[in-house]
Amino acid sequence: MSVDAGAATPSVTAHQIQLSLSTAAARNLATTTKSEPQMQGISSRWLLRKLPWVHTPGGVYRVNRRLSYVVGDGRVTFVKSGSQVQVIPAELAELPLLRGFDDPTALGALAEKFVQREFEPGQLIVQAGAPADHVYLVAHGKIEKVGRGPYGEEAVLGRFGDGDTFGGHTLADSDGVVWDYTARAATAVTLLALPQAAYQAVADQYEGLRAHVTEQRNTSGSNGYKTNKAGEKAIELSAGHVGEATLPGAFADYELTPREYELSVAQTVLKVHSRVADLYNQPMNQTQQQLRLTIQELRELQEYELVNNPEFGLLNNADFDQRIQTHSGPPTPDDLDDLISMRRGTQYLFAHPKAIAAFGKECNKRGLNLGNVDVDGHHIPAWRGIPILPCGKIPISDQHASSIIAVRTGEDNEGVIGLYQTGLPDEVEPSLNVRFMGIDERAIISYLVTAYYSAAILVPDAVGVLENVEVRPRA
Repeated sequence: MSVDAGAATPSVTAHQIQLSLSTAAARNLATTTKSEPQMQGISSRWLLRKLPWVHTPGGVYRVNRRLSYVVGDGRVTFVKSGSQVQVIPAELAELPLLRGFDDPTALGALAEKFVQREFEPGQLIVQAGAPADHVYLVAHGKIEKVGRGPYGEEAVLGRFGDGDTFGGHTLADSDGVVWDYTARAATAVTLLALPQAAYQAVADQYEGLRAHVTEQRNTSGSNGYKTNKAGEKAIELSAGHVGEATLPGAFADYELTPREYELSVAQTVLKVHSRVADLYNQPMNQTQQQLRLTIQELRELQEYELVNNPEFGLLNNADFDQRIQTHSGPPTPDDLDDLISMRRGTQYLFAHPKAIAAFGKECNKRGLNLGNVDVDGHHIPAWRGIPILPCGKIPISDQHASSIIAVRTGEDNEGVIGLYQTGLPDEVEPSLNVRFMGIDERAIISYLVTAYYSAAILVPDAVGVLENVEVRPRA
């Protein structure tokens, strides 16, 4: 058959005659392969995985410690109205010499005497050798505490950040007292300052305030007892003696009111319509899938609470002496070295993924290689052999600042432990149970899903926090 080259080619229309069964129609007779319901909110939850969990049969865990007399500076809280900052009066009891003082009238009068002051980066706030006649509260910003190194060079001795205080000792008596260090603004800083003369005017009006400060100054927080470097009552020992020397008597004293941690709870009521549970269970059980996703969400909340809960969360319960500030802004190798050196046997570092990325960038700038270690079959970035585990539950503030948490874990290691209780009725996972609550008049089946948990810091140096870690991308 010949083809006429001059003949016109038939045009292809949008509506051609279908010669076979369409795939859309064919799918009506086919078996579809399905996945289980997927959940984007599931994270690695390294904190839950790496904490040693201790069975707590009575629902309460008591942390017994040696008696300690250390009184730290604490942190104060502020309220902000526009550009004006004020200290909450009751928060002044965080100052060392005001610990335990609870007269709201006197504290309110004292709070009104604080004056707001602003400093630019590099500006001196106090000068070493100058009269120490002010109490300072850091409302916002970072301050370097500068002194002299062993060879006379300038050295940064420490840093103050949001909520820190310095100069509180001047409440007792500022005559002849001078600053033994220089305080210099590392960033823009907002301070509240209380002149000693202003304090004295309030103390003259409130005899209770004056008496409390005098008593605190005289006892110095130690009641006359010798203490070790951790602030615990010292155990008298003798070494290097010869002959029949009289040996000192000794005993280890305990805290009379040790802290107790009660198990916290996270709960929800899972609802499934009976028609769904009866008719739509192939190939997957609807109730089981609903329960699986609900448990995942509860575990995510549990980890968030272990980081942020005011009562037992690691960020809020880290000792004030175990909190440090970054040298500049982003987390540097120097910052992590300082954080690690504050405790024996740091086992893990927990950081937001953005903070880990910021630390990696700082290592790259210095030409340093960020190492890796194997953790449960995963290659995890590490510094000094300590894994830096991602934890998205560590918050990032509006100022793009986060924190890095260093922990030592285990009861035998005097570290951090997780608390739970196993053997619960209707338990489906350790310390998590699902209890049938009944069927209502709308044929909806209800299940109570409950998780019990908490965490305990056995000694203060088990947890350290690097604060104000800048994670903002830099140009």
